[in-house]
Amino acid sequence: MRAAAQAVGVGLLAACAALGFALAVALAPTGAVAGTSQTTTAPPTTTEPPPTTTEPEPEPEPTPPPSPRRPTIADGVTVGGVAVGGLLPYEAAAYVRERFAKPLVLVVTPTRKVRVTPSELGARANVRKAIGRAHFARPGARVPLSVRVPALRARRFVERLGREYDRAPVDARQVLQGIRIRAIPSKDGRRLQRLTNARAIRIALKTNVRGPVTLRYGALRPKVTERDLGPAVIILRESKKLRYFESAKLLRMFGVATGQPSFPTPVGAFEIVTLQRNPWWYPPPSDWAADEEPVPPGPGNPLGTRWMGLSEPYVGIHGTPDAASIGYSASHGCIRMRIPDAEWLFDHVKIGTPVFIVAR
Repeated sequence: MRAAAQAVGVGLLAACAALGFALAVALAPTGAVAGTSQTTTAPPTTTEPPPTTTEPEPEPEPTPPPSPRRPTIADGVTVGGVAVGGLLPYEAAAYVRERFAKPLVLVVTPTRKVRVTPSELGARANVRKAIGRAHFARPGARVPLSVRVPALRARRFVERLGREYDRAPVDARQVLQGIRIRAIPSKDGRRLQRLTNARAIRIALKTNVRGPVTLRYGALRPKVTERDLGPAVIILRESKKLRYFESAKLLRMFGVATGQPSFPTPVGAFEIVTLQRNPWWYPPPSDWAADEEPVPPGPGNPLGTRWMGLSEPYVGIHGTPDAASIGYSASHGCIRMRIPDAEWLFDHVKIGTPVFIVAR
């Protein structure tokens, strides 16, 4: 058995060797001469693909570089209250200058407004500096606008307005209406506040505000109001009556004597300018009194015990010792009263009391 196995192995080895030799012969290059020990190897041949003809691709056109663009101001930025976000600096500067140049509206009275431009007041805004700050400001920043307003120019402007719109107070007064007295009420005056309004104008310009600025006034009170009117007198020359009023209300009426036809009592509006108790009588510069002498106080004094001189020279209201002359045209222009009546009137009038003399 063992011998048979060895024989099979030898056979297998021989078969493998023969197979290897056959493969070597098949793979050997042509031109080898059988039976010799040297072989000639032919140079290898290379097969290249035939050249292909293709058109060259066009070169892409060069892309132009992006055009330079100045950066805009950040969104929400304001300069002096003017929104400049999203604008270029030069655009923002022009816009701020335009807004600053708008006139300021001043409410002088409820029915009158005045407009004044910043240039009229000498105001100057540093727009360049403000825009420079706004250019680098964060979004939503509020950049102030530096404004210079000469204080003297603003004060002089308000002074000119004051000369036009100031109003002096009006005192209450009594006027004649027929044979009665009518009271004219007083009126307050006003004076434009110079410093306060000049300051308000400057603040509006410095803050770049163009809303209406209401100017302020100081009240000027009248010296005489309706409560201060006091007494008034009406003299009816032809009727020979004296009517006494208090605060435009008739309180008493007296009989009087008035001037003779040759020396008539003057008509018009007068006032009491002097009050004398127990006066002296001095002759007036008139022909009828050329030879008369002054008369001291006493029972024979032609003025009685009281003298109320009027703003018409040498004419007044006075008492008389000649009570029989009351009701007649008997004097040289003065208004005579009974002595007790003259004394009562003397105690109720004052210097400045209006006296109206009418012809009726």
